[in-house]
Amino acid sequence: MRLFNPCLFLSVLTVFTAGSILTSCNHGESNNKGVAGDTLKGKITISGAFALYPLTVKWAEEFEKLHPRVIVNVSAGGAGKGMTDALSKMVDLGMFSKAVSPEEQAKGAWWIAVAKDAVIPTVNANNPVLTDLKKKGLTKQKFFDIFITGNVKTWGQAVGNGSKVELQPFTRSDACGAADMWAKFLGNRKQEDLLGLGVNGDPGVADAVRRNVEGIGFNNLGFIYEMQTRKIYPGLSVIPIDINGNGIIDPDEDFYGSMDSVIKAINDGTYPSPPARDLYFVSGGKPENSLVKIFLKWILTDGQKFVNEAGYVAIKPDQIESELKNLN
Repeated sequence: MRLFNPCLFLSVLTVFTAGSILTSCNHGESNNKGVAGDTLKGKITISGAFALYPLTVKWAEEFEKLHPRVIVNVSAGGAGKGMTDALSKMVDLGMFSKAVSPEEQAKGAWWIAVAKDAVIPTVNANNPVLTDLKKKGLTKQKFFDIFITGNVKTWGQAVGNGSKVELQPFTRSDACGAADMWAKFLGNRKQEDLLGLGVNGDPGVADAVRRNVEGIGFNNLGFIYEMQTRKIYPGLSVIPIDINGNGIIDPDEDFYGSMDSVIKAINDGTYPSPPARDLYFVSGGKPENSLVKIFLKWILTDGQKFVNEAGYVAIKPDQIESELKNLN
């Protein structure tokens, strides 16, 4: 029984402002009989990072088409929840969107990279200085002075014009990879260092910025760009990063017009890392469940063909080879 439509989730982003999102990707009485003679059956449970959620739902759906007697349950609640659930064995796999820490490794965390994406700064589509933002962008220092020191308090200070409209930063209240990566981009800081009104989850931050004309936030790629059109969701806009710091967005820095152009910039390294990063599945120790191992091997092989379609960047062939060895 399908409990949740991931496409609808991305279309009605404003509905989900907090909490956990659960999807059962089992198709019940599906006419798709999968591979002839398929005997694979069982259940896989996954929880964690919003960043990896849309892609994991896609993988789960496609895997179930091949193996109709397999059920894959996916829930999104943040990277911290994914790690906690995985280490406690509450789920088979945790979705994780930042580097696994030495402390997590000491607790038995095992991990495998499965895709890449990026955290991108966002504003309201009716921001009062949007024209200047698009032309000039913001440097890392400006973002630092918004989210870390708080020295930049108005949009006029941000872009160098006379606007007195105050900034309203939004950050994440849940332990998550997006905030961790954004903080690392701003001088190797931690999520706890970020200023702003804390909001739960990627959908929550996107919704808060959409509702607040003075707002500034950050989101994972799949919560900024609509999957079907590959364009930015209505109500949101992207702040270009002035990577070279020359006070203007040069042509090679202007790649935010579509999801596909951003994916290309992440893939070729034009968009900085962090906040671009690898995405992982984690577990409490190396998986022993044969069904889970088959699922992960499929993700690293045939499953990679769905990565770009879902709005992510596929990992490189040499990294895939390394991760397959890690799994064996």
